[in-house]
Amino acid sequence: MSQNRSAHQDRIIKNYYKNRDAIGVQKAMESVTELYFAEGKKRETLWKRLCSHLEKAGFSEAQIKHLREQDDPALVAEALNKFA
Repeated sequence: MSQNRSAHQDRIIKNYYKNRDAIGVQKAMESVTELYFAEGKKRETLWKRLCSHLEKAGFSEAQIKHLREQDDPALVAEALNKFA
């Protein structure tokens, strides 16, 4: 498949996977900010997105489940600060 991509495109893809955890943390922090103000259906959608970002950042499933059950953006922000 890489025969169809240029060397530049291969480097972009390689760098993405190399920095995937940092990207996950950044996106999770952005989602936490939105979560503070969200209510109802929007909040549920944000939690789904946030769980995906936390997984990419390297959080275990147990940690993600615990944070989701608590439904507290401050707790998630604290966990991200410890993790980052």
